[in-house]
Amino acid sequence: MQLINYYVARTKWKDWTLELASADASFRRYFRIYKGDESVILMDSSLEKESLKPFIDVTNRLLHVNVKAPQILDINIEDGFLIIEDFGNAHYLNVLDDTNYEKLYSQAMAEIVTMQDASAENLPLYDRDFLRFEMDLMPQWYLKEYLHVNLSAAQEEMINTSLDEIITEVELQPQGLFVHRDYHSRNIMIPREGEVGVIDYQDAMSGAVTYDLVSLLKDCYVEYDAQEVERLALKFRDMKNLHVDDATFIRWFDFMGLQRHIKVLGIFCRLYLRDGKDGYLNDLPLTLKYVIQTANKYEKTRNLAKLLSSIKLPKT
Repeated sequence: MQLINYYVARTKWKDWTLELASADASFRRYFRIYKGDESVILMDSSLEKESLKPFIDVTNRLLHVNVKAPQILDINIEDGFLIIEDFGNAHYLNVLDDTNYEKLYSQAMAEIVTMQDASAENLPLYDRDFLRFEMDLMPQWYLKEYLHVNLSAAQEEMINTSLDEIITEVELQPQGLFVHRDYHSRNIMIPREGEVGVIDYQDAMSGAVTYDLVSLLKDCYVEYDAQEVERLALKFRDMKNLHVDDATFIRWFDFMGLQRHIKVLGIFCRLYLRDGKDGYLNDLPLTLKYVIQTANKYEKTRNLAKLLSSIKLPKT
């Protein structure tokens, strides 16, 4: 805190009140600096200084296409601090319910369409190797480290084959688009009525058309009826003016979802085991449910669904 206080003391916000606003799955922290009705956010990336330049770069890409990303008000690369626009405390997870999800998700999907207008040039590629690297977190951290499962050679081969099949399917959809990578209810803010405020995008990559859609509609923190999710997914297809039949687009959506949720199983367990963050264990059951339900729909992944269904999660 001493370094933070020293930094703020040299800014025009030096006489304002500073308090912790939130922390995220990384080692970043966020502080609110306020005076009366005015406020800004201090992003503390002092433990992840390398993330600041990507954050600034991606912010500029998004602002260029009129995505509602926070304006950057002050930069201190040396110490790992930014001061950015404050979008308030209201995010989608606070307000989503059965009466408003259609409206809010439609607004959020329209924002994906706008985000995909942003330049993906020179962003890291969501290529075959990276898709596989992410999914490999599941057998390592979820099955072996968290559940202590001793996989047989045949099981390991089946998992490897299934993950390769998922990647092959993902690669069939349009690629090379701006991908936020974590576009879910906790990262979508409501600065004002009708606005969609986008945060936590510094890990953006160039990838598939359905990735952010899956993050939004198959959110690991909130669940909606599967038929409603498919209906909204097809609504997004129409927003994008993609000329592809319903079954094909849902297949793209499903296999992209498998890749994301298999990865997330590993990430949630790694956050617990390596980083001491146990809150994400509460979100494992829904994430696992997404994987099993979707994998059961397709012959290529049915054996993976069977294996994961046979292993019970410990009670948290």
